Amino acid sequence: MSTQQISDAELAGQPAAYWTGVAYEALIAFTRARQAEKGYTQPQFWLLRNLSKNDISPDGAGMTVPELRAAMASYLRPEDDLTAEAAVLVERGWLSRDDGHRLWLTEEGEQARVDLARNAPAIRAALHAGIDDADYVTALKVLRRLIHNAGGTPA
Repeated sequence: MSTQQISDAELAGQPAAYWTGVAYEALIAFTRARQAEKGYTQPQFWLLRNLSKNDISPDGAGMTVPELRAAMASYLRPEDDLTAEAAVLVERGWLSRDDGHRLWLTEEGEQARVDLARNAPAIRAALHAGIDDADYVTALKVLRRLIHNAGGTPA
């Protein structure tokens, strides 16, 4: 049954955990498919971001795969293989690896990070089609309150 066939009263009784899980899987699948169309993976983009002094890394210092895995623990998926993803980026010349197995962002990798980041607005626009900002903000406020009510800490 589609959500258009469910009344507001019926929706009000639906479990939020079910719908947030379905939404999470659909949003991740959509995002990753759009990124694959452009020739990269979400974990590859995260590696670039986490190693860039112009993005997540405060100083651009190199990191080992285990250090990167720890830094990304809150958003990595079980199937994400950072060792394999990093190897692809090393092969492309976007990352280099030193004798201590630390990965470093190259100039080409920084340019790739900037170029790949330009895809995000189109992905966001496609996902937000038909949703006005006020409704989106309301949805996020509701989710944050659910997280709070469940004893979690909304970011």
